[in-house]
Amino acid sequence: MNWQDYITVEPTVCHGNACIKGTRVMVSVVMDNLAAGLTVDEIVRSYPSLRREAVQAAIAYAAELTRERIVAMSA
Repeated sequence: MNWQDYITVEPTVCHGNACIKGTRVMVSVVMDNLAAGLTVDEIVRSYPSLRREAVQAAIAYAAELTRERIVAMSA
């Protein structure tokens, strides 16, 4: 999966937040829905402009972001 085929960051769309190409659905919205326990199918039903591949791309993009910095965890 090449997430770059599905994710865009444009200053004039959603204030420059990462979005699914051709939509105004931000990657953060997809991730919030996943974190809330929704399935990929439920997200696609909630956002008809999305395809399963776009949700998977959002997951891949988020995974890539986690590799770029270390988040300190308190004990």
